[in-house]
Amino acid sequence: MSKYLFIAGLFFLAACNNNESNDFVDNSVKPVPVPAINYTIIAAYPHDTSAYTQGLEFHNGKLYEGTGDFETSSLRITDATTGRVEKKHMMGTDSIFGEGITIFKNKVYQLTWESNIVYVYDINNLDKPIKTFKWPYEGWGLTNNGTDLIISDGTSNLYFVNPDDFRLKSTISVSNNSGPVDNINELEYVDGFVYANIYQTDKIIKIDPSSGHIVGVMEFPGMKEKYFADQNIPGRTDVLNGIAYDSTRKSFFITGKRWPKMFEIKLN
Repeated sequence: MSKYLFIAGLFFLAACNNNESNDFVDNSVKPVPVPAINYTIIAAYPHDTSAYTQGLEFHNGKLYEGTGDFETSSLRITDATTGRVEKKHMMGTDSIFGEGITIFKNKVYQLTWESNIVYVYDINNLDKPIKTFKWPYEGWGLTNNGTDLIISDGTSNLYFVNPDDFRLKSTISVSNNSGPVDNINELEYVDGFVYANIYQTDKIIKIDPSSGHIVGVMEFPGMKEKYFADQNIPGRTDVLNGIAYDSTRKSFFITGKRWPKMFEIKLN
């Protein structure tokens, strides 16, 4: 090979390498962050530390709470400001783990975690269910929009279900600007939006139910250390979970699993 052909070959390889180096991903374009929802904590109230809180909802001035954990799962009525348990129905067994609740047309619906059973109670009698439904997925959070029940199962999905026969009507995926968001847990429907705990985080997100898109986020960092460090029991005092909205006071009430406190917050 002549030295001229060899040099020409080197130029050809260099040109190819230069072309390849131009094929790159521009990482300077970042997803738009979800807007923060500002809030003020206006009060802290006692909360029963035996309550592994799964669902929380106000109805006619009373606070209903569904709790989990095998054997000790319950459905209860609680005084929101004193923490006193006024009524308790123990419904857990070694195979039944209570989950989210919602109240729709004078009936309380209560999910279970892995047993695929939904319990339905008359609002005036929590002592025993009046019917049950089968649900094919895990039960996590539950709320309603006045027409449909809305269910989470620990994925990014929200399921819209007919309350009368538990027929699935539609499904949406919850997402932010980076993609689907998993671990959607306890739910509360307020003024056309779904508020949800993200399990194992200190975040509550605000979801547009028409699209599944997250339009706002509240963050609650360091609540245990700030408000009940002396009552924070490692391995027992668990994560943020529980959202109820009192339409009379225009306040949200939030708590956590076996937390000794429940907090009343106002959006700014």
